[in-house]
Amino acid sequence: MSNPREVLVTGGAGYVGSVLVPKLLAAGHRVKVLDLFLFGEHVFDDAKDHENLELIQGDIRNRELLESSFVGCDAIIHLACISNDPSFDLDPTLGKTINYDAFLDIVDVAKRSGVQRFIYASSSSVYGMKADPNVTEDLPLEPLTDYSKYKAMCEDVLLENRRSGFTTLILRPATVCGDSPRLRLDLTVNILSNHAYHNKTIKVFGGQQMRPNLHIQDMTDLYVKSLEWPDDAIDGKIFNAGYENHKVAEIAEMVRGVIGDDVDIVTTPTDDHRSYHICSEKIRRELGYEPQHTIENAVEDLLAAFTSDRVPAAMTDDRYYNVKLMKDLNLK
Repeated sequence: MSNPREVLVTGGAGYVGSVLVPKLLAAGHRVKVLDLFLFGEHVFDDAKDHENLELIQGDIRNRELLESSFVGCDAIIHLACISNDPSFDLDPTLGKTINYDAFLDIVDVAKRSGVQRFIYASSSSVYGMKADPNVTEDLPLEPLTDYSKYKAMCEDVLLENRRSGFTTLILRPATVCGDSPRLRLDLTVNILSNHAYHNKTIKVFGGQQMRPNLHIQDMTDLYVKSLEWPDDAIDGKIFNAGYENHKVAEIAEMVRGVIGDDVDIVTTPTDDHRSYHICSEKIRRELGYEPQHTIENAVEDLLAAFTSDRVPAAMTDDRYYNVKLMKDLNLK
C-alpha cells in the first residue's frame, strides 16, 4: 500500500462507514470518524480501543468543529448525508443543509487545512432515468429527486475546487447490499432477504426494473483503494461502481435460492418503472478494480446475521430503517 494516511471519514459510523473504518485501520491508516453517532458507538466495539482511531461526535454543519477535526488530516472520505429519497423527503430543508450546504464548508475547510485527497461518495441516482442500455459516466445528469440533485451539485462544487495538491475523486455507487454493524434493512437486496427469512414471502412490485447493486465489502474495499492509487490515476475523475445489474424479479430469485425454496415470491403491479443499468467498465479499465463478491454473498451474510440472532426484531426495530429512525429522532 501507499504510505499511511491520516484519514477523516464523515458519517463513518453509518452503514458503509462502520465496515470501512476497521479496514482503514487494518491497512495502517490513522482514522478520525466525524459522526453524530445516532446509531450508537457500539458499531466500533471491535475497534474502539485501537490506538489509531479517534471518534468525534458532532454535526458536519458546525464549521468550527470541521476546522478542529480536519487538523492533521491529509485525506477525507465524505460519506455523511441524509441517505436516499424517502429519508430526504421527510424534511427537504434539513436534507439540503446536510447534503449540500454543509458540503460547501467541508470542501473549503479541507482545502484550507491542507487535505491532499478528497473522496466523495456520490450516487448512481444522479443519472435519473436513462433509455441507454449502459449508463456511463459521460452521460448527462438528469436527477429526478432533491436527494440526487444535491448529490450532483456537490460533484460540481468539488470539481470547481480541484487544484494542484488537492486531488479529487468522485464515486457513483450503485445500491449497496450486505451485512454491517450498522445494518440497514431498507435497501433492495436487504429488504428482500429480511422478508424472505422472517416472512417466507417476498413481495416484488413490478419486477422488470433493472437495479444495480454492489456488495458492501466491495464498496469499502474501493474506498481503501482510493487512498492508494496515485494522484494522476484518479484526480478529477468520476467512476461508476455498480457491477451487478439485475431485474428486481431476478434478485428475488437469487434471494430465494439462498434463503430456501419454501419462500414464496408474490408479484404485484407498480407505478415505479425506474430502471437503469450502470456500466462500471471505466473503473475496471483505468484502475483495474473489479468486485470480489456477489449479491448471493450478501444474502448469505445477512442469513448468517439473522440465524445468529444478531439482528433482533429485524422486521420492527426502527434502527434498521432510516425513515423510521429519522422520524423518531426529529433531527433539525
